[in-house]
Amino acid sequence: MEITSETVIKKPKRLTSVVWNHFERVKKADICYAVCVHCNKRLSGSSNSGTTHLRNHLMRCLKRSNYDVSQLLAKRRKKDTTVTLTSYNFEEGQPKNEHIPVAAIKFEPGPKREEVISIGSTKFDQERSRMDLAKMIILHGYPLAMVDHIGFKVFVKNLQPMFDIATNSSLELDCITIYEKEKKKVYGTIGKLSGRISVAVDLWNSPENARYLCLTAHYIDEEWKLQKKILNFIMIDAAHTEDIHSEVVIKCLMDWDIERRLFSMTFGDLFTSDDIVSRIKDHLSQNRPLLSDGKLFDVRCAAHALKLLVEDTMEVLSEVIHKIRESICYVKSTQTMQGKFNELAQQAGIDNQKNLLADCPTRWNSTSVMLETALTYRAAFSLLQEHDSAYTVGLSEEEWEWMNSIMGFLKLFVEITTSITSNKSPTSNIYFPEICDAHLQLIEWCKSSDEFVRSMALKMKSKFEIYWNKCSLSLAIAAILDPRFKMPLVQYYYQEIYGSSADDHIKEVSDGVRELFNEYMIGSTSVSFDHGVGSSSSGMGSDSRDRLKGFDKFLHETSQGKNSVSDLDKYLEEPVFPRNYDFNIFTWWKVHTPRYPILSMMAQDVLGVPMSTVTSELAFRTGGRVLDQYRSSLSSDTVQALICTQDWLRTEVEESSPSISAVPLCIEAI
Repeated sequence: MEITSETVIKKPKRLTSVVWNHFERVKKADICYAVCVHCNKRLSGSSNSGTTHLRNHLMRCLKRSNYDVSQLLAKRRKKDTTVTLTSYNFEEGQPKNEHIPVAAIKFEPGPKREEVISIGSTKFDQERSRMDLAKMIILHGYPLAMVDHIGFKVFVKNLQPMFDIATNSSLELDCITIYEKEKKKVYGTIGKLSGRISVAVDLWNSPENARYLCLTAHYIDEEWKLQKKILNFIMIDAAHTEDIHSEVVIKCLMDWDIERRLFSMTFGDLFTSDDIVSRIKDHLSQNRPLLSDGKLFDVRCAAHALKLLVEDTMEVLSEVIHKIRESICYVKSTQTMQGKFNELAQQAGIDNQKNLLADCPTRWNSTSVMLETALTYRAAFSLLQEHDSAYTVGLSEEEWEWMNSIMGFLKLFVEITTSITSNKSPTSNIYFPEICDAHLQLIEWCKSSDEFVRSMALKMKSKFEIYWNKCSLSLAIAAILDPRFKMPLVQYYYQEIYGSSADDHIKEVSDGVRELFNEYMIGSTSVSFDHGVGSSSSGMGSDSRDRLKGFDKFLHETSQGKNSVSDLDKYLEEPVFPRNYDFNIFTWWKVHTPRYPILSMMAQDVLGVPMSTVTSELAFRTGGRVLDQYRSSLSSDTVQALICTQDWLRTEVEESSPSISAVPLCIEAI
C-alpha cells in the first residue's frame, strides 16, 4: 500500500486497547492507518475496523522477530469487569487445519482506574507447553482427540496464540515419550529399595472382549509410607493357554528386575487357576528360594473371596430378588398406587422413614439395602396381595422367611467388605480380625436348625475354607506384627474357631512367624540383595554364590544358645500397645526400628502385602473389571503408556500437593 504523505494524528482521546502500545496511528487524507512500530507494516487504523487484525499481526510480527511476548502489557480491572469473547464463526465447511484467529477481548464499561501489570520475563516455551498438554491428557484421562475439538482450539488460541496445537498422532507420541521417561524414574526408585516387593496381578476385560494383564507393585518405602505403582498393563490374547499367562507374568517381573526380590504375589478375581500360580512359583524358586518355602507367596484377594460367598447367596435368592424388584416397580408405578401402599403401611403399623427404592443390579450392596428395606414393609406387601388382585408378584411366607434369613449373611459381608476396602492405607494387619469374624459367623450358621440356612452356610463355608487354607498364615503373621494384637489376637480367634484343636493351629502360626524371622536373621541367605541390608561391602566380591553363607547360618545357630534375646522374642514378651483411634502402625514401627532392627525389616515387607486388590468403588461390583470404551480403541502400547503414567503422575501430584484430592484412574468397572 503506497502512501505518499503521512500526518501523525494528534489523539483527541486515549486509545484504550493495549495493542496501540505497538502501533502508531497515522492519517492520509480521510483514511486512518496503524503502522507497526516494529516492522513499519501499515494496516487499517479506522475505529470501525477494531483491533483484532492488529493483534493477529502483532503476534505474527513478534514471532518473526523473536520479540519477548512477556513484554506485552495487560490491563486488569479491579472491580466487576465483564469479559466477553467476540463470536467465532463455526462454519461447517471450514478446514480442520485452518488457522484460528485470536478472539478479541471486549471490556464492558467499568471503573476508569486501571492497573498496568507485567507478565514476567519468562519466554514462551513451545516444547514445554506441548509436554504439559500431554501430561494433562494423561493425568485426567482426557481423550487424545480433544486437540481436534474446535472449542479447545479456540480456547488455546485465545489463551496463547503462539502455541501450535499438536495433532492427535503427535500427542500420542508425546504421551509415549513421557511414559518412557517416567518409567526410568520408577525403575530407579524400585531398584533402590532395601526391602522386598509384593505384586498384585489382575485381569481386565474390554468391551471388545480383549483381555489385559495388570501388575501392580506394593511396598513400604524407607520413610514407612505405603506405596503402589502400576508396572504393566498388557493386552493378552484370550486364546492363550494358562502357561502363556504365567510366562507373561514372569517376563514382566524380569523386565523390572524384581523376580528375585518378591515377598508375595496377590492374585485377583479372574486369576484363580492354581496351575498358573504354581508355574510362577516354580520358576521364581529356581534362582532364589522363596521365603518360608513359598507358604506366604500365594495370596488371594480377600474382597473377591467374600464376593464369591455373596454370589452364592444371590443365586439362591434370584427369584425372590426378582419379585422384590417387580413389587417395588408396581408400587411406584403411579402416585395413586403409592398412596394406596402408604395407607396399607399405616394400617399395618409400619412407621418407617426409609423409602422403597429399586437396587442397582450391578452393585450387590444396593441389593442388600433394597431387601432390608422391603423386609420392613413385609406386612404392607402382604395386605397389598390380599386387596389387589392385579398384584401378582407377591412373595410367599416361605420366601419372606428365606429373605429374612439371608439378610444376616448380606449385612455381615457388606460390613466386612466396607471395612477392608475403605481404609486409605490398607496394610495387611487389618484383615485378620475381619476375616475371622466371617469365619466364626459361618460356623454358627452351619449349626442352624433351619435347613435352608444350614445348607446355604455349608456351601459358603466350603468355598471360604479354600481361601482360609491359602491365606490364614499370612493374615495371622500380619496381625502379630501389629503391636496392639501380637499373639493374643491369634490365640483368641483360634480358640473360637478350632476349639479343642486350637493349640495345634496356634503352634503352626507361632512356628511360621519364627521361621520367617529366622530367615531375616540369617539375612544374606534369603533376604539381602546386592544393594540392600546385609549386603557385603568388605571387598569379598559381589558373586551371588557367597561362599560364607554357611558361616552366616552357623553364626546364627550358635548364637541361639547364648543369653541374647532376639527382636521377635523381645517384641512378643512386651505388653500389647493400647488400642486407640489415633494409632498409626507406620509411625509405631518407624519409631521402634532402632529397638527391633531385624523385626522391623520383616514388618516392612509383611505389612506391605496387598491382601485385597480392589478399591471401595469396585468391591461391590457384581461383574469383572472392564476397560473404558475410549481406551479400548487405542493401541495396546498406548493403553499401557496412558494407564501406567497416569498412576505415576497421580502419585507425584498427591505427594507434592497433599491437599489435592486423588485423581482417579480412568478405568471403569462394569
